[in-house]
Amino acid sequence: MPNNNDTPPVNKWLITIAVMAGTFMEIIDTTVVNVALPHMAGSLAAGVDEATWVLTSYLVSNAIVLPITGWLSALFGRKRFLLICLGLFTFTSMLCGSAPNLESLIFFRIFQGIGGGALQPISQAILLETFPVRERGMAMAIWGIGVVIAPIVGPVLGGWITDNLTWRWAFYINLPVGLVSLLMTALFIYDPPYIKAQRAGRIDYWGLILLVLCLGTLQVILDKGEREDWLASAFIARLALISVVTFVLLIYRELKTEHPVVDLRLFTERNYASGVTIMFFFGFVLYGSIMLLPLFLQVLMGYDATLAGISLAWGGVGSLIIMPVVGRLTTVVDSRWLVAGGLLINTLAVYLMSLFNTQIDFATATWPRFIQGFGLGMTFVSLTTLTMSRIPQEKMGNATGIFNLMRNLGGSFGIATATTLLARRGQFHQSRLVERLNPLSGPFNEWSERVGEVLPGAGPEWQWWDSPIPLAGLYQEVQRQAQMLAFCDDYWFFTVLFLLLIPLVLLMRRLPAHK
Repeated sequence: MPNNNDTPPVNKWLITIAVMAGTFMEIIDTTVVNVALPHMAGSLAAGVDEATWVLTSYLVSNAIVLPITGWLSALFGRKRFLLICLGLFTFTSMLCGSAPNLESLIFFRIFQGIGGGALQPISQAILLETFPVRERGMAMAIWGIGVVIAPIVGPVLGGWITDNLTWRWAFYINLPVGLVSLLMTALFIYDPPYIKAQRAGRIDYWGLILLVLCLGTLQVILDKGEREDWLASAFIARLALISVVTFVLLIYRELKTEHPVVDLRLFTERNYASGVTIMFFFGFVLYGSIMLLPLFLQVLMGYDATLAGISLAWGGVGSLIIMPVVGRLTTVVDSRWLVAGGLLINTLAVYLMSLFNTQIDFATATWPRFIQGFGLGMTFVSLTTLTMSRIPQEKMGNATGIFNLMRNLGGSFGIATATTLLARRGQFHQSRLVERLNPLSGPFNEWSERVGEVLPGAGPEWQWWDSPIPLAGLYQEVQRQAQMLAFCDDYWFFTVLFLLLIPLVLLMRRLPAHK
């Protein structure tokens, strides 16, 4: 890629489409595989718990590659490394689709995660170098449209594939997109002079080993922790110890070595440090709240998976509408105001979700998600532009890798926290509701009288203990209301977190004044 003052060797919008195609393929594959997971388990004679390793193995290898993207780009050359990643992702997609058993599928998914992990940070680095600072907002907006469309199309496509074809086509659909991405990358992407002259330096083997152990164990903890009851499990406790120790050693090692695999010195730049922190917690709240919505609609409201997917898709529609607008606004409005505005809109959306109850209709449940899409589009475009605005070109690959890693890690922490809170608060509210169900309770006696009026065979002297049927219904309703209160607690927690993020924007500086 050329520097910001050079003319790109090809049209910069062709470059945008070229790098967007690979990212689109990687994101849509993740959503399609999530939908097809139960079918994979049944086809390969595996339990659902065993089959979740298909997701975990991908997430682990994906997380490990993200922060070392810049180092690997220097080692191989950015264009060559991008071609390697696209080729590896496409080839392993074919292998995953033809896997004869669960073990081989998990093995191939590890390498698919290695190929897919670098696609987003490399594409962002290429765009940020191709466009001048004042045009980066629009570039990120156009690229972000592809990122947003993928999770809209993915669940619908995944459902159609598993219903009409087989789960193997969840991987085979990557082949044509991957081949087109390889061709466009070969034709339109060029390495800038500094990349060609850059050398990765001596390989920091210890840093690489510590990084693999730290992120690998952490991702397994976040993925399996709730199911294993966190530190009550010896397996999770051992992984947590390994993760903490290797994290401390990794920080020490990377700050001392001359050629780190992860350049932590990037955090001395104020905009970058603030932006990465905001992105971590933004991912925490965003992914956690998105995970809760389909659960609420299906478990408590009784909607099917298709309607739950449609509800989530409306968030993508909101982002599609606002992203091009924000891309234009970044050239005339202080990006800090756009970030703060996006966070405020997200706060409003999650607050509206905290007001949900078991009597709302589908439109009421979907509307906050549409609002959240507006906030997501506004925050993502402006925050990315602002965070990377003062990063030197030669460090852009490393910077985007860490930026994407923190978003993904924040999302993993957010999902783990949301599921744990949902379970614990559900138990709490159920015990409190049960305490109030006794013959001395006025509402309980009113319920008993109403049941006696409509229950077949119940006479004037009927008592609630005369039949197990109403008691079973009462217990189900108590569980339902307890879960509803737990969902509201989760959304309240996320509302507060979103509000606390807004002051962090004040720590960031304006975009540089040069064009």
